[in-house]
Amino acid sequence: MKRPLEIIGATDVADLPELGWHHVPVRVDSGAATSAIHCSRVKLVEKEGIKELHVYLDAKRGAPQHFFIVTDFKETVVRNSFGKEEKRFVIKTPIRLFGRKIRTEFSLANRQKMSYPILLGRKLLKNRFIVDVSKKNLSAARHSLTPTRSQN
Repeated sequence: MKRPLEIIGATDVADLPELGWHHVPVRVDSGAATSAIHCSRVKLVEKEGIKELHVYLDAKRGAPQHFFIVTDFKETVVRNSFGKEEKRFVIKTPIRLFGRKIRTEFSLANRQKMSYPILLGRKLLKNRFIVDVSKKNLSAARHSLTPTRSQN
């Protein structure tokens, strides 16, 4: 049975449980094809023949500073918002919104000027959500998630 579409606002709060990153503010962007995590640094490290990505996330909009390591990733070419192509690493991990866990891809981008640490694009939204830009934090309100304060 097909699930009904949820209404999602312009912003919300989500969890990335496999990365151990919780109560993270997200921005919905129906103009972006893919979702992105905004990282301060992404470092490719090889240990004993195994490639790892070390990802450093700055505190933004109340999301805590965070660090994680992934071994399941790929590198792809993404066209940024200015139309310029750039190489980015892409990871696949679940995001929890509206009480459901959705496995999706995120490109990792060093975009210091971005206000929100996570951008949700069309591939995640399609056949799951209807965007109402007049609303905010509908999933967070329903599931008692609130952004955490920055930790110094």
